[in-house]
Amino acid sequence: MISARVEPHPQLTNLSTVVITLQVEDMLKGKASKTLTFRQFIWDIRDQKDTAQYMKGQELLLFLRPDSQYGLTSPIGLEQGRFHITRDRSDNVLAVNGGGNLGLFAGTEQRARAKHARLSTKVAVIVHQPSPGPMPLADLKQTVQEWQLSLDIT
Repeated sequence: MISARVEPHPQLTNLSTVVITLQVEDMLKGKASKTLTFRQFIWDIRDQKDTAQYMKGQELLLFLRPDSQYGLTSPIGLEQGRFHITRDRSDNVLAVNGGGNLGLFAGTEQRARAKHARLSTKVAVIVHQPSPGPMPLADLKQTVQEWQLSLDIT
């Protein structure tokens, strides 16, 4: 993360927003650019003090909604679509969302069957993980990319 700052919305001046600028390392969907800036509505007044917990230097994987007509966006499901990237003692790169990844892939297999899509053996194992918690970032990315391909999402 490059920066995060709280400021009023440019047109809707009574709305508090946080403007986040990220250095982009990888894109799972959409067109890649070196940086991304987006504006998010601040739902909780406490988030004005800590820029909605966006902090310079942190690594994130975000699943963002399209911009609204007012130029606002946020991660899908708020904390469910914002993954903090960390490293464990063995330097494995892990991802965990604000919900601790609880229910992250709930219903995925049923949705795949309904769409007549097949999940690879590795992704099927990931989807069936019984306990929440941090997961390898590479596994999360592979699961999302495979899901997109299997449904022909562009």
